[in-house]
Amino acid sequence: MTENMLFALGNVLDPLKFLLMTLGVAGGIIVGALPGLTATMALALLVPFTFAMDATTSLMVLGGVYVGSMYGGCIAAILVNTPGTPSSIATTFDGYPMTKKGKAEHALVAAAFSSGVGGVFGALVLLFLSPPLAEAALKFGPPEYFWLAVFGLTIIATLSTGSVLKGLMGGALGLLLSTVGIAPIGGDMRFTFGFYQLQAGLELIVVLIGFFCIPEVINMIEKKINPQDVATYKPQKGVARSVIMDLIKKPGLLLRSSAIGTFVGIVPGAGGNIASLMAYNEAVRFSKEKEKFGTGIIDGVAASESSNNAEVGGSLVPLLTLGIPGAAPAAVMLGALMIQGMRPGPELYTTYGNVTYTFLFSFVLANIIMFVLGFFGSRYVARVINLPINILAPLVVFLTVIGSYAIRNNMLDVGIMVFFGLIGYVTKKAGFHPGPIVLGLILGPIAENGLVQSMLMGKASGSMFAVFFTRPISIVLILFCLISVAVPVISAIRARKRKEENANA
Repeated sequence: MTENMLFALGNVLDPLKFLLMTLGVAGGIIVGALPGLTATMALALLVPFTFAMDATTSLMVLGGVYVGSMYGGCIAAILVNTPGTPSSIATTFDGYPMTKKGKAEHALVAAAFSSGVGGVFGALVLLFLSPPLAEAALKFGPPEYFWLAVFGLTIIATLSTGSVLKGLMGGALGLLLSTVGIAPIGGDMRFTFGFYQLQAGLELIVVLIGFFCIPEVINMIEKKINPQDVATYKPQKGVARSVIMDLIKKPGLLLRSSAIGTFVGIVPGAGGNIASLMAYNEAVRFSKEKEKFGTGIIDGVAASESSNNAEVGGSLVPLLTLGIPGAAPAAVMLGALMIQGMRPGPELYTTYGNVTYTFLFSFVLANIIMFVLGFFGSRYVARVINLPINILAPLVVFLTVIGSYAIRNNMLDVGIMVFFGLIGYVTKKAGFHPGPIVLGLILGPIAENGLVQSMLMGKASGSMFAVFFTRPISIVLILFCLISVAVPVISAIRARKRKEENANA
């Protein structure tokens, strides 16, 4: 192992390989920043170009693209309130409000630094703790996935701005939308309205673009009438240094969010979108200034970005050790490994130790490169919002249409995007935040699969109670659910008592 590591350290700094990996990171950032172009799509398109490369170079380039695209999603999320990738949903909650305050560079620097910290954290976990964590991931069955989804849904209380009731209604709408298509168990056709294209369900990124982007484009047009409301960016000295120093003073936030992202990444099928939302929820829970979240603070951006980039390393843990992809992009990486004649498992760390450890070290280095590119590019990228609205609005619409169509080469997806964009605009005017709706859409399939499969297990074993409430991991997740529900209620009661005490005083 030591010999493999020493060889890998020298191999990863090979000038040509280093250059190709840097180009991969830069290309990934560009892809991630374009709404609709996901990390999975970027990797799938790049795999054929790696056939002529040796295994080490191929994996280093693909790893760089993976890392870069996960970070790149925050750029569109911060500047135009459109998650470039599904993993950047939570970044919009505070990133875009910071842009509207004229702090786009602050948000981009915070995202770059947090992404670097989270990415390195996940890469180090991947390097040193892969086998034991992969074994723990295997213990997740249908009941655990069900309770994990329920725990995720308790975040609605955090995402609801103003009214918890409206947040619950939005979450219910998202759960309803998640049932469109063929039932995962039973094969029943649901809410397709005769469109065969809907049999596979609603494409998440299409709905995301609709809910988050189209309302902002309409708002841009409205603000054209009132120019004083338009967000602008003015370069300021010392922004990067002040933001990084501020985040360094909050190691608990970064480490907690990174740990959540890594854990969620290890669980197959969860993904960076769930990781970022959970990390954001915990950031609010542990904060002493809960009321500031959603108004534009770097804590919200840091929590989201550190977790979704840590998820990248976590998703590769079960892939390299067990051959089970933790996320969709990791599945493409599995294909790249197989093409090179490498099978996931113990032999990756023995027979192919030189290649594997080179890839793992390059993953750490790719995250550092990503931070450097994001750090130095933030000032220039932030200038995008200074474009005149008559140029910016059509440009954003063009990207949303191309992004929606490119996912499945389907014009119906463009229509769906516009439809949900109009719904998003109306619901936002009515006080509904898009976060709970999207959360319900993400977690709906996970909850449904877990519930139905667990019920089948209960019928087969003769005890439904034992399946749902006696498994160790399920018990822990149930406790988390209870705590997650209780904390906002207790906080609200305490706040009410303080107001009454102040009024009496």
